[in-house]
Amino acid sequence: MRHVQDSGRPAEDDRGPIIEAQAVLFEIARLGWDDPILESYGDSGKIPLYAGKFSECAVLPPFKYSYGGRLRQLLGVDQLRWVADVLRAKPYTKSGWISLTVPGESPDAVPCLTSLAFRLRDGRLVMTAAFRSQNVFTSYLNYVPLRSIQNEVAGDLGVDCGSMRVFVDVPHIYAADAATVGEILRLSERDGLGEGESTPGAAGRLGRDCGRLRPNGARRAS
Repeated sequence: MRHVQDSGRPAEDDRGPIIEAQAVLFEIARLGWDDPILESYGDSGKIPLYAGKFSECAVLPPFKYSYGGRLRQLLGVDQLRWVADVLRAKPYTKSGWISLTVPGESPDAVPCLTSLAFRLRDGRLVMTAAFRSQNVFTSYLNYVPLRSIQNEVAGDLGVDCGSMRVFVDVPHIYAADAATVGEILRLSERDGLGEGESTPGAAGRLGRDCGRLRPNGARRAS
């Protein structure tokens, strides 16, 4: 949110004016719904809806697509099982990429999350999530369910989770949310709820190692 607030420019969107910034790449070491920032400022009422978006194959209103369906039933393929089989056969492979888009589909149904990549490194499953666009004000509602997907594939392979790398091509906030975003940033800084230790980010921004976060409330490190 601070990246968009500090360097974003006005732009347009189907849902109204937005502020959008340059692409960002970062890594998250651990995360969960119990993060103190999410507990203080997150919208807990939306958690079941977004969790269902990733776990259910049916499209849930008001969404126009289901990540669960695209991960498990895209063109009849269970992509999570496929990628686990690929990694099981070749643990060193860099080919564990799956797509969530379909050529020629309706433009208004193209998902924001376009692909996921899975790799086994140092005995852990690391994952990259690529977003064509993302509302950073509500991005956490996607990140924590994504960690559940990473946990699911790791469990299938019998390994622990490593980091989750996130690339967002067009990070943005809606102009209508700008004041709320500014207030959250002000209050979180005041209360010492920082962004974690900084590590180099390959897209010119900082990666955040949020050591306080735990996948799905688990106590083990990941």
